[in-house]
Amino acid sequence: MVRVDFNPSADVLVNQIKKAYALVIDSLDALRNFNEPGGEEIKRLCSVAITQAEGACMWAVKAITCK
Repeated sequence: MVRVDFNPSADVLVNQIKKAYALVIDSLDALRNFNEPGGEEIKRLCSVAITQAEGACMWAVKAITCK
């Protein structure tokens, strides 16, 4: 989901931000995949949160690397 290894500028802050977002996204993905009765709403909410986190990560990297 978050391409933590893709960092052409080798920027340390980009690496830190990507790893932090990857941790959040992986945690949400684990929650989404946890089978619970009536968990369809949880799955949907996790999917939305993951999508929003991916976007936030992209914008954060863009802000860091903007020259």
